[in-house]
Amino acid sequence: MLLPERPTYDEICAAFQWRIPEKYNMVQDVCDKHPNHATALIYVQANGQETRTTFGELKKISAQLANVLLAQEVKREDRVGILLPQCLETAVTHLAAYRLGAIALPLFTLFGEEALEYRLKDSGAKVLVTNRQNLPKIEVIKEQLPDLSTIVIIDGPGGTLNFWDAISRAKSSFKTVETAANDPAVLIYTSGTTGPPKGALHAHRFMLGHMPSMSFYHEFMPKPGDLFWTPADWAWIGGLMDVLMPSWFVGSPVLALEAGKFDPEHALRMMEKHRVQNAFLPPTALKMMRHVPKVNTNYNLHLRTIFTGGEAMGEALLNWGQEQLGVMINEGYGQTEYNLAVGNCAKIMPVRPGSMGRPIPGHTVEIIDEDGNILPAGQSGHIAFKTPHPIAMLRYWNRPDATKEKYIDNWMVSGDQGMKDEDGYLWFEGRTDDVIISAGYRIGPGEIENCLLKHPAVSISAAVGVPDPIRNEVVKAFIVLNPGHHPSDALKKEIQTHVKIRLAAHEYPRQIEFIDELPMTATGKIRRKALRERPKNAAK
Repeated sequence: MLLPERPTYDEICAAFQWRIPEKYNMVQDVCDKHPNHATALIYVQANGQETRTTFGELKKISAQLANVLLAQEVKREDRVGILLPQCLETAVTHLAAYRLGAIALPLFTLFGEEALEYRLKDSGAKVLVTNRQNLPKIEVIKEQLPDLSTIVIIDGPGGTLNFWDAISRAKSSFKTVETAANDPAVLIYTSGTTGPPKGALHAHRFMLGHMPSMSFYHEFMPKPGDLFWTPADWAWIGGLMDVLMPSWFVGSPVLALEAGKFDPEHALRMMEKHRVQNAFLPPTALKMMRHVPKVNTNYNLHLRTIFTGGEAMGEALLNWGQEQLGVMINEGYGQTEYNLAVGNCAKIMPVRPGSMGRPIPGHTVEIIDEDGNILPAGQSGHIAFKTPHPIAMLRYWNRPDATKEKYIDNWMVSGDQGMKDEDGYLWFEGRTDDVIISAGYRIGPGEIENCLLKHPAVSISAAVGVPDPIRNEVVKAFIVLNPGHHPSDALKKEIQTHVKIRLAAHEYPRQIEFIDELPMTATGKIRRKALRERPKNAAK
């Protein structure tokens, strides 16, 4: 089917076909096929110093690192941990892992010791690439990680190897391991409802699975002058697969800024200075930018597209984006297990404020009941994705039970409730489980509650999400204290710090309420709904 010059959404969907080869390694598309001289990465340090890296340099350095890792006996499907912020070394380590047929394991730099220990131990990571800032956390937990044989440091002494010293001695040629499209490439941990986080294992094919969605959100990328940026960390699927790898797939450069607390005015200055045309901005970032006065007159922006996801944009925020940023913000929806399945493309379809948009061409997304039956328009049920599909995870790592629970027949169930209207637009109605969505992060209460129990004052606890105007939700912990401990502001702060340093800054309970007992079901399960609905004036 030949598409007209200005195709409609329906015409694009009707013409779409997946072409997934049997043999495929994503490093070929995100790096090796591009001209050596083309700019791949612009990295800006906090002091303003700027470094540019070409695709040719990426090819050479990632081949050298692959040889270094091979000398450390890293083989096909071994896990390579990457505990780094947005920087050249992060991207190079991903590419080297793909070349080896190994599995890249991105890790958030703000994770504390317990969060890192769990993920590294559960995955059986053989190698970790990190920096001096994060090394002390690893040294504390190293004895609990029997599989971790090599620690590579990018910026100083320590560990087993120095990244750049080892690379300088390595050969610059490496024959990429032949992999099948279904062979594993990336393992990204996502928080579960209860218990420990689950690792979503993705195949090389998920790179191809992302491209129709990215083209849709960014109104048919690439275009001349495209430059992509996001404040989202590359350890999350949003930073890695919604920006870094898709941009490189089409040969567009990526802007990376040295990690720091998000500053909306600094972000706007950087977008202006570097003439950013394409951005993935989480809802929290957009809400913070909205408080900056007169963006359209104080900043000379060159934006062509903005993509966001994580929560619905209201009409006011969409209107602000058009007025102050000069573009319609295209929303997207997906999960770590099945990323980017629904969304908007203002160029070819009307945007309905509050709606998640329509299924991306190449995806089948329906509202189903408990038996897997597709429900009619206007009826609420599970938001579900038809599988098999190139973008869907292979499985949860070491969790066949959880993998099975994720499906109803051939439908991967999102865990979200929703409705589809007569025109095919999907509308989010709420979670079917207790995952907390805060500033774009999906946070499972189980890991927080397990951490809270390790504090000597805590007898039992429950973590829930409560509304917040900027972050959508924040974590609130309801805590029953052990005998001899009494509620106080000092104890609240102590407990908050206890969680923050062991898990991550985005997971600690920003609100704490001490309570005499937790509401339970007859079978002993915590009634989280009752806690979420508990009157504020009931707090101690």
